[in-house]
Amino acid sequence: MSQAIDDLKHEHEAILLALRILDGIEQRLNADQPTDSEDIVAFIGFLKEFADKCHHGKEEGILFPALVAAGLPEQGGPVGVMLAEHEQGRSWIREMESSLQPALDLARFTQAARGYASLLQAHIQKENNILFPMAEKLLSPGQLDSLFEAFEAHESKVIGAGRHEQLHALLKSLRAKYLTQR
Repeated sequence: MSQAIDDLKHEHEAILLALRILDGIEQRLNADQPTDSEDIVAFIGFLKEFADKCHHGKEEGILFPALVAAGLPEQGGPVGVMLAEHEQGRSWIREMESSLQPALDLARFTQAARGYASLLQAHIQKENNILFPMAEKLLSPGQLDSLFEAFEAHESKVIGAGRHEQLHALLKSLRAKYLTQR
């Protein structure tokens, strides 16, 4: 497996962990157990910054254009499906965020959290099992190496040096709070 695809899959693992944390938060809210609203805000910030801005940014700005240049259609094929799902994910994140103001609307938050989790779990499976193997067949080793370099530059530009590690530390602290009781 190329470094570029390995990088994206590693990020998928972090996003899948985030979805388990989201389930833990949602279950605690629905059980009327104490849940720190700052944790929810920080968690949504993680989704916006890590999952969307960083990870989806790499795919939309670097991987997908390379796949289109290699012959995959931008519309109607796997790239078009992934782009539409990224947009739907953004919509679910906005819904989660807006459900917090002026006070938590639990039903709205739950619906958005579950919609987002369901979408992203299926989305990640499609990318890992269909799109990424397709990318490794369509793109040369040199192209994949260039993608990885572009991913590194994107991450540095979009979230900054050291921020990836800070976001993983946030995820680790939220995991300790919301997943240890299961």
